Amino acid sequence: QVRLLESGGGLVQAGGSLRLSCAASGSVFSLLHMGWYRQAPGKQRELVAFITSGATTSYTDSVKGRFTISRDNAKKTVYLQMNSLKREDTVVYYCNAAGSWSGSNVYWGQGTQVTVSS
Repeated sequence: QVRLLESGGGLVQAGGSLRLSCAASGSVFSLLHMGWYRQAPGKQRELVAFITSGATTSYTDSVKGRFTISRDNAKKTVYLQMNSLKREDTVVYYCNAAGSWSGSNVYWGQGTQVTVSS
């Protein structure tokens, strides 16, 4: 069982920065693929950034060059550094984890609100 706890959301002005953190419980963090998703009201949850257990990263086009995902296996934490924030980044962000092995469960955090003001 893996529990995920996000933090770091809040209110920021457009052009500003925030760093989201997702702390995981359990002993298999280094074997987990980790992702950050976001969901606006009435819309599907979308993948924002992804980092594999081997630290390979990928990003959705709208955040490339602005957001950076990273992980610290010693702290069992994944981060999302968000720079040059835009109003359209205003949504709830969710941390996601899935094992790198076949048949793994998928885990979600409770979400953290990011609000970007103009």
